[in-house]
Amino acid sequence: MAVPKRKMSRSNTRARRSQWKTTAVALVSCPQCRSPKQPHIACPSCGTYNRRQVVEPSA
Repeated sequence: MAVPKRKMSRSNTRARRSQWKTTAVALVSCPQCRSPKQPHIACPSCGTYNRRQVVEPSA
């Protein structure tokens, strides 16, 4: 098993962690109602997926 020989300094640890970034959620427009929604997920406003009604729309 690989074990570090020396303790990693705070600056090295923080420099490495500075690359941990989040990405913005991808949004597409719903083909039915044109509201923004996540791809491959049923539209929360009209309840359609792949041009079919799959869930009751939330109010």
